[in-house]
Amino acid sequence: MALAGRTGFLALAIAGAAVLGSGRWFDAPALEAWRTVCVAIALQALPFLLLGTVLSAAIGAFVPAHFFAKALPKRPALAVPVAGAAGVVLPGCECASVPVAGSLIRRGVAPAAALTFLLAAPAVNPIVLTATAVAFPNDPAMVAARLVASLATAAAMGWLWLAFGRPEWLRLRPRHTGHQPGQSRWEEFRLGFQHDFLHAGGFLVLGAMAAATFNVAVPRTVLDAFADRPWLSVLFLAALAVILAVCSEADAFVAASLTGFSPTARLAFMVVGPMVDLKLIALQAGTFGSAFAVRFSAATAVVAVACSVLIGWWIL
Repeated sequence: MALAGRTGFLALAIAGAAVLGSGRWFDAPALEAWRTVCVAIALQALPFLLLGTVLSAAIGAFVPAHFFAKALPKRPALAVPVAGAAGVVLPGCECASVPVAGSLIRRGVAPAAALTFLLAAPAVNPIVLTATAVAFPNDPAMVAARLVASLATAAAMGWLWLAFGRPEWLRLRPRHTGHQPGQSRWEEFRLGFQHDFLHAGGFLVLGAMAAATFNVAVPRTVLDAFADRPWLSVLFLAALAVILAVCSEADAFVAASLTGFSPTARLAFMVVGPMVDLKLIALQAGTFGSAFAVRFSAATAVVAVACSVLIGWWIL
């Protein structure tokens, strides 16, 4: 019954977007743009969500629980930077990192370390850093600044959760995990993948619809109004990153196109986006609960902006 509910939720979200997008209500140019942006965000994120749910299911089915206890330091405070460093070598998008982090917590990894990985993996993996280097071909300092600011934000949030986080805020949705007697590992993998993909997919579609709404509603002339004000430009591009919900593998090209803004403001766009955006907030709410998503996203946005300003002042 629960599976049918999740399947129906995902199907309803996708069908609703398709019906609205194909009807006469969407003949107006602005609404046509909304449909285009919504579909683009969902399709851009879907392969990475698929990758994340496959990896999450594989962890639950094939990786022994004691592996993570051996791979990470026993002290959570030391496990946080190790988890952040792991994000440098593991390709992934923000959509993929949410189910993986959930699976790690279920397998006994300290939440602080898992949440650090959740933030670091989509921001500092090799694909993202390479894309940033291509987008800023004559500015290697921007690549270094993104790496340092993103790692600093992820580690800071891990330590902040360790110090102030409450277990009742983090409510993982119940899920069947672990190998059961008489059931094959591949069956465990199938059940885990089915649960995570159907559950997170519906929230992804809802997040894409919200991001498209804000994307179309904000006039382009607003960009020019903020570009000449240093502090406001940083805050504006940080907010824009949340709203646009551009995949981390592509956001550097968007930032590079915003030539009217300062390097620090564009750095904030690239640091905040992979860690806090509308679709990611929706995915976190669906995986960890809304109480967690609201608190964690708000704190991450503040820390990411602060780190961007400090690192931008130092490196850029």
